[in-house]
Amino acid sequence: MSKWSVDTSHSSISFQVKHMMVSKVKGTYDQFSIKVDSESIEDLTTATISIDIDVATINTKNEDRDNHLKSADFFDVEKYPSIKFQSTSITKSGDQYKITGDLTIKDMTKPVTFDVEYNGKGTNPWGVEVYGFEGETKIDREEFGLIWNTALETGGVLVGKDVKIAIEIEVNPA
Repeated sequence: MSKWSVDTSHSSISFQVKHMMVSKVKGTYDQFSIKVDSESIEDLTTATISIDIDVATINTKNEDRDNHLKSADFFDVEKYPSIKFQSTSITKSGDQYKITGDLTIKDMTKPVTFDVEYNGKGTNPWGVEVYGFEGETKIDREEFGLIWNTALETGGVLVGKDVKIAIEIEVNPA
């Protein structure tokens, strides 16, 4: 197995969730680490992948909302500072992967599957080969203990249950 380095300056972890049933709130986590151990980066079927997200770095471009998300109503970052993912199986079809693993938010661990696409490789200006991947999954936030909500006078709720999570990474040999 070889270790691969994830270039976090060219990678991102983002999410989106319905707001007031009519629009979407989008956000990112500004600090995270991703570890990829694989015999070949162009064939992830032999890989083990782990992700550790610093929840306190959540960024929705609204400080009040970010502080509410960090509170006990949602992520409770004082008690649960990280979101973690650990791969358990990876299958491949062409340039597409299904990466299944255990996602832990707060004290709840559930299996999730990311649909991942291999975007190819290139050589950066310093002569290092880099490889790109992007993937996404959808979770029900309530299954992870993120149950806060409020009813709207016009019907519906303030925050949707389904959260789309997207990951884009650039990796190179460590």
